[in-house]
Amino acid sequence: MAQLPTQDGVCLRYPEPLGVHAQITQETAVQMLHRATQLAQHTPFTWGYIDKPTEGQLFLIFQVPQLPLPNDGIAWQDREQRYSIPLSNGRELEVTEIKFGFIPGIDNSAFRVRRRFRLAKGGHSQLILIHYSRGQASPIIPSLNQPVRNYPLRPVNEPPMYVMGEKQGQKVYPGGGGQGQGRASAAERPVPGEIGIGYGMPGLGMAGNPQALLAHQNSNMEALEKRGLRDRSGSMNARQAASRGDDDDSADESESISTRTLALTRYRRNHELMNEVFMYAAFGNKNAATPPPPYSIFKKEDIEAKVAKLNAEIEELKAKSAARRQQSSAEANEIADISMDGPSISDAVTT
Repeated sequence: MAQLPTQDGVCLRYPEPLGVHAQITQETAVQMLHRATQLAQHTPFTWGYIDKPTEGQLFLIFQVPQLPLPNDGIAWQDREQRYSIPLSNGRELEVTEIKFGFIPGIDNSAFRVRRRFRLAKGGHSQLILIHYSRGQASPIIPSLNQPVRNYPLRPVNEPPMYVMGEKQGQKVYPGGGGQGQGRASAAERPVPGEIGIGYGMPGLGMAGNPQALLAHQNSNMEALEKRGLRDRSGSMNARQAASRGDDDDSADESESISTRTLALTRYRRNHELMNEVFMYAAFGNKNAATPPPPYSIFKKEDIEAKVAKLNAEIEELKAKSAARRQQSSAEANEIADISMDGPSISDAVTT
C-alpha cells in the first residue's frame, strides 16, 4: 500500500452490500468480525466513500494506518464515546459511539447514531464494522447546519486490493490483470450459498440456524483445545503452558489470521510497548551540565548589609513608638490632675 488515494474520506470497503439492520448487537458484531477476517483473506476490498448513509446501513472497512477514519457526510453535535467489552478467550470488543448526527440541508433534527465495532484483542484490529441507526432526536444547532465535505465527490480510480492473507497488498485490475496472480479465481471466491447468513447480510455471517451455529462453534473450540494440548506436550513445562493460555492471542486468532499478518501485528504491538517504556528515558540531553543552585544569584555580603539596614530601621521605629507611648502617658496624667483640682459640682450649683 505504497500509494494511497488523496481524496478526502476515501476508504477500503468490503465490495458487497451488507443489508439494512435496525440494530446490531455485540454478539452479532463479534461473529461478523470473525467471519470478515476469513472473507478478507480471498476477497479484495474496493476504494470508495461512505456518504450520507441511511438508517440501518452497515459497512465493513479496512482501516489503513496512514489514512484517518472516513468522513461520512454527517454533522455530529455530540462527542464520540469509546468503551471496551471483555470477551472470552482473552478477546476484547471496542465500541465507538456518537449520537445526535444529521445530514446538513436534509434532516430537520439530529437523530442519527453511528457505532463502530472492532476486535481490539483476539481479532484483526484494522477491520471495522460501522452501523448507522436512529436515536433520540435533538434540535439542530444553526451554526453546524452546513456541509461537512466538498461536493461533488471526486471519483476514485484506484483498483481493488487484497488487505489480508498471502495476497495482501496486491491490486486487482479490470480484465483479470493485476499484481501477482491478479483476480481471485472462482474456486477462491466465497460462494454466496455457503456464506449466506441468518442476519440477512450477504457475505458476512454464519448459517441461519442458531443451533447449527452453536454446534459449529463448539466443535471448533474442541478442535482448538485438542490442538493446543498437542502443541504443549513437547518440551514446554507447566508454567510456560499456563503463560500461553493467558496470552492475548487466542488459538482461534491464529486459525483465522495468516502467519504474516499475525507476526506483523505482534511486531507493531511490541514496539509500541517498548516505545511507551523508553520514550521518557530517551528524552532530553543525557550529558547536560548540573544546574546551579537556586540561591547562587545572591551574594552573602549584600544580604548581610540589607539585614543590618533593616535592623537599624526596626530599632528606630521601636524608639519612635516608645517616645509616642511616653508622650501619650504624660498627657493623660495632666488631664487627670486638672479634673481633680477643679471646683466640685455642688459648689457650681450654689454659686
